[in-house]
Amino acid sequence: MEVKNKYVAIKPNINGAPEESDFEIKVENLSLIVETESKVVVVKNLFVSIDPYQINQMKSQSSSQTSISYATAITPGEVIDTYGVGRVLVSHRPDFKKDDLVAGLLTWGEYTIVEEGSLLNKLDPSLAFPLSYHVGVYGFFEVCKPKPGEKVFVSAASGSVGHLVGQYAKLLGCYVVGSAGSQEKVNFLKETLGFDDAFNYKQETDLKSALKRCFPQGIDVYFDNVGGKMLEAAVANMNSFGWGYF
Repeated sequence: MEVKNKYVAIKPNINGAPEESDFEIKVENLSLIVETESKVVVVKNLFVSIDPYQINQMKSQSSSQTSISYATAITPGEVIDTYGVGRVLVSHRPDFKKDDLVAGLLTWGEYTIVEEGSLLNKLDPSLAFPLSYHVGVYGFFEVCKPKPGEKVFVSAASGSVGHLVGQYAKLLGCYVVGSAGSQEKVNFLKETLGFDDAFNYKQETDLKSALKRCFPQGIDVYFDNVGGKMLEAAVANMNSFGWGYF
């Protein structure tokens, strides 16, 4: 049995701001027949994340492609990997059954063949929030696993996801710094949301130095909402064994 799998790919490498014309929808035949001894899992994608760090993956060359294991370059024409939520269609593995809800490394497409060893976790269906949350704020708790006293940096912290992450981090007893694009937003983060500190990235000539100023002892957790130079600056200031969600 086969299905038509539609997926999104880039046409060329994208070295500037992405345009709709840089992408294309491709179609491939995907077999739903899996050998009994196979460890692959066929997943029907339900929600996928489109994240800022993927801009660096789409470039012909970027420092993050070699410094971050999951930010390797995307080959034009090939399917794009991303974090997502799906439902198991076919599996002979004891840890995944048909119709299980899962989250992990999926693709910008309708279906994903998940190889053994790739990130894939079963979701608890009793959790009382929408499945789409697993590709947003949920990552802060399940991937970053913040602990009281840890130092947390949130980029685009005044946005719909960033401001929630910062407030949750504060409730957990973390030291929290956010970046935003105006002084008004910086004031909002500090005075209304209770961030420990915040800065206007547009007024900083050196983002690495700005983060060093805010985190003299380094960053334990980085929740990324922008990618690019901010991501590179945060990675340069990360403590050993620190966590990031990109």
